Amino acid sequence: MKRELVVQLTRFGDLIQTKRLVLSLQRQGSEVHLMIDRSLKKLAGLVYPDVVIHSIISHGSAISTADTWRVLIENRKTFDQVSGINFDRVYNLNFSAMNYAVSALFNPAKVVGYRLENGQELKSPWIELAFRFSANRRCGINLVDYWAAFADKMIAPQDVNPVPEAKGGGIGVVLSGRESRRSLPINVLVPIIGAARSSAANKKVFLLGSSAEKESGAKLKQALPKSFSGDVINLAGKTDWADLYEIVSGLDRILTPDTGTMHLAAHLGIPVTAFFLSSAWVTETGPYGEGHRILQSSAPCAPCLESAPCPNQIACLDAFKSGETSRYAATGKPSHLSENMFLFESGFDALGVRFNLIRGAEPYAEERRRMRDFLAAHLGLADPAQHGPFFDIAERYYRDKDWITFNRKS
Repeated sequence: MKRELVVQLTRFGDLIQTKRLVLSLQRQGSEVHLMIDRSLKKLAGLVYPDVVIHSIISHGSAISTADTWRVLIENRKTFDQVSGINFDRVYNLNFSAMNYAVSALFNPAKVVGYRLENGQELKSPWIELAFRFSANRRCGINLVDYWAAFADKMIAPQDVNPVPEAKGGGIGVVLSGRESRRSLPINVLVPIIGAARSSAANKKVFLLGSSAEKESGAKLKQALPKSFSGDVINLAGKTDWADLYEIVSGLDRILTPDTGTMHLAAHLGIPVTAFFLSSAWVTETGPYGEGHRILQSSAPCAPCLESAPCPNQIACLDAFKSGETSRYAATGKPSHLSENMFLFESGFDALGVRFNLIRGAEPYAEERRRMRDFLAAHLGLADPAQHGPFFDIAERYYRDKDWITFNRKS
């Protein structure tokens, strides 16, 4: 049996978005190993029960607050363990100093993604190509499909996550993500939650978040109408990974910004209604599956850089403040949304998950369709004769060496 290692050293959502790659390797008959940050070990065991988990201390905040020698000792144990395994291939997925250090444990010829070779930091051709085309973020591809493309043969996108369906347990509300501008403030969330609850069969509302959102959860519960405050359960900061997994798995729907919990819900087959604004863009990190709905701000400045100050007073939030958004939350009818809001619904094409516009007039739709067809052909997932020609796209994104000796994996 082949043994293959996936090195995914980033955060909660990224761990789950590695799923198509992991399943593709397993479908090929490989024993899959996964190296992750230690904080995600229990979650990884729930999401990937048939994968061998190796954990290290990799996040900058954990390293900076821990004793340096303890970090070295703990990580050395794992490094010694994995370097003693004869992996057929190592998929090193992240651009970081730690990822490059991990790659040095293995023969560079076996490392796909980011690798050190003779002291030089190198990237696979697929990464270099992705860096070029993802500069146009509205026309990029989903992160799940980007990582899955490292596999020799990708499983069908329909086989990644279950078709979403209500499980009867009520509504989940994710309070915020890591970036504040990508989340809806309390005064905007209150009418949306009330509207969604008005048409729900189970009136329970579960507020979900980390310990950092404890206070936000308490404030949101206080701001909601007293008439149903008894049905609101504030779980922010009160759940471990197993608790969160169990709670989300039983929900009817989850209302969320672009968060790891959103991806967990999609993994579990729970219908997602997602709010994307600021630097979050649906085609990059939208929920994976069929039938999820995403309300995307149509502000012309989106998607922006979260690290840069907003010069437009967060104009992308305005459409979410509209009463039409709350009306949509109650009815689910696209016609009830403002024209200043894009509504996407997830589905599939040859490349992977595709977000189909069902409300709004987006000027980038045709450009994105052609880009997706081009990438599907590039990855061997579609016949270029049926979708081409792509000479204009190829000339824009390929480099000379890509034309001459292109190998998308190594």
